[in-house]
Amino acid sequence: MPARPDKATRRAAASVTEPAPAARPDPALLLAWYDRHRRTLPWRAAPGLRQDPYRVFLSEIMLQQTTVVTVRPYYEGFLARWPTVADLAAAPLEEVLSAWAGLGYYARARNLHACARAVAERHGGHFPDTEAALLELPGIGPYTAAAIASIAYERPAAPVDGNWERVIARLFAVEIPLPKAKPRLRALGLTLLPDARFGDFAQAMMDLGATLCTPRKPACALCPWREPCAARAEGEPERYPLKVAKAARPTRQGVAFLAVRADGAVLTRSRPPQGLLGGMSEVPSTPWEGDAPAHPAAHAPLNASWRALNAPVTHVFSHFALELTVWRADLPAGTPAPAGHRWVAPAGFDAEAFPSVMRKVLARL
Repeated sequence: MPARPDKATRRAAASVTEPAPAARPDPALLLAWYDRHRRTLPWRAAPGLRQDPYRVFLSEIMLQQTTVVTVRPYYEGFLARWPTVADLAAAPLEEVLSAWAGLGYYARARNLHACARAVAERHGGHFPDTEAALLELPGIGPYTAAAIASIAYERPAAPVDGNWERVIARLFAVEIPLPKAKPRLRALGLTLLPDARFGDFAQAMMDLGATLCTPRKPACALCPWREPCAARAEGEPERYPLKVAKAARPTRQGVAFLAVRADGAVLTRSRPPQGLLGGMSEVPSTPWEGDAPAHPAAHAPLNASWRALNAPVTHVFSHFALELTVWRADLPAGTPAPAGHRWVAPAGFDAEAFPSVMRKVLARL
């Protein structure tokens, strides 16, 4: 059996100023609750069956900053198309980006593909079974490494996601605000680990946070850890975890050029491989900056009679809001594509890796 964190590590994690639970939360109570109430998810193995590391990896990358409801069809589509990590590694990046389109945070798709190739090339198509080795793979951070190690390989690891953070912050009434509290919450999470069933425990913590210990109106009366919970004892569990107020999201502006040939084809191009929406397909546009572009026509992909369409397209990214004015030009069927661009017929849109913001622009057709 893999070794648990040593006693010194666990004592150090517990020896800080926040109030200790009335009694140490008993992992057995949480596991018993999980056995009765575990969620049925497409990436979760049935009770008693071993988890497939590839399925854990695929689901955890997709679930980052995305809900289960949104991820489910994408996960099932990826698995049907690329049932093994070797299949995913052999796929062209453009196909992976196209299948990911609409799921957002597109760097995850590039990292997913790079990691699959690394597993195929360095490890013969088998994921390594320790956090340290998993962390050496591209796109694998501490959370994903811990999730794969615990869920797929039964390692004593703490995959501290948002659900874990909320549960731990309330159990110990942690007064440090997020994101500064993250190391502290992970250290406290290690003190909660059971002596076995590490994968089930990791998923039980996720389910507890997702179904009972929710951000608002937590169902404390149904919680298996209601007695040792310091936040419940204080009478204000919703206060935790504390968070630093977010700065206002800035707005950027730009012009998108919707060039349409008489045969219905639309002028598109691929974004640079690195950076925001790297490698994705797009309608040509000006740079996205704080103010409206002073001379947008200078960025037009070709000479044409451009006209502005009505209301702009708006889209919200994680760190800024975007407002795009759409200019349209209608061109003869034989118009060639400028260098670095291509014409795509509407029938081929689904095969392109258009992000959500570009699908909003194309909807103006």
